[in-house]
Amino acid sequence: MKSDGSISTSTRLCAVIGNPVAHSLSPALHNAAFNALGLDYVYTAFRVEDLKSAIAGMRALENFRGMSVTIPHKIEVIDYLDEVDDIDRSIGSINTVINEKGRLCGFGTDGPGALKAILDAGVDPDVSTVLMLGAGGASRAIAFTLARSTRIRKLVMTDINEPVLRSLAADLTSGTNVSVEADLLGPETISARMSEADIIINCTPVGMHPKEDSSLVPSGLFRRGQVVFDVVYTPLETKLLREAASKGCIVISGVEMFINQAVLQFEKFTGDDAPVDVMRKVLMERLKG
Repeated sequence: MKSDGSISTSTRLCAVIGNPVAHSLSPALHNAAFNALGLDYVYTAFRVEDLKSAIAGMRALENFRGMSVTIPHKIEVIDYLDEVDDIDRSIGSINTVINEKGRLCGFGTDGPGALKAILDAGVDPDVSTVLMLGAGGASRAIAFTLARSTRIRKLVMTDINEPVLRSLAADLTSGTNVSVEADLLGPETISARMSEADIIINCTPVGMHPKEDSSLVPSGLFRRGQVVFDVVYTPLETKLLREAASKGCIVISGVEMFINQAVLQFEKFTGDDAPVDVMRKVLMERLKG
């Protein structure tokens, strides 16, 4: 939108699509960044069930510049795009679509955003055993990024959906050099696997509305010095992180990954450097408000 807050026929549209999506703070974040730089863009949210039609609509709308893609569409969306980075195609999950005059290009910013969050927390993931809870789109991006950009010792992948889990484990085994193990996600698996895990990453919606009072990991399984990273960013402190912190774990909020990936998206949408401080300030105000 223009500096005076108006929207015109030249305003470029960006949006987040998902289901559910009402909880998303992406519109507040990106609109604040657009306004800070005086860019004629506007960002909104769309709940989408029919993904194929939504992508066709983006292709048909000249001013529809960029799309953020969230649960549950990060994997399927690749089927409807014209171009996807080789790395992201091998990962099999993307969260960003750019409309280049009707040609739709897909990228992933979740993996790099998550890795930056881990490193910024002072955590060295090398020679670590990583326990991943969930095997969906975000999990794919993070697992491949860790496997290719660090020297972790082992990835333990878990999910309640066995075909999805086995597919991701096979892709990681064939596409990276890291040792990969797969287990169906449940109380017994978590109890058995927590003892060897150095880094635990929750990539499931558990902890997010309407499951704010839930955690997949019983508090008694944490040990001091473990790293616990929850990709859920609302609420600001999930039950998982709160209980992990109380046991002396190093905790990493999904806020950090969310900001990092949003910064990368903003720069792909606009070609401008993102006003990171503005984006962080708005996000924290919303989460604490």
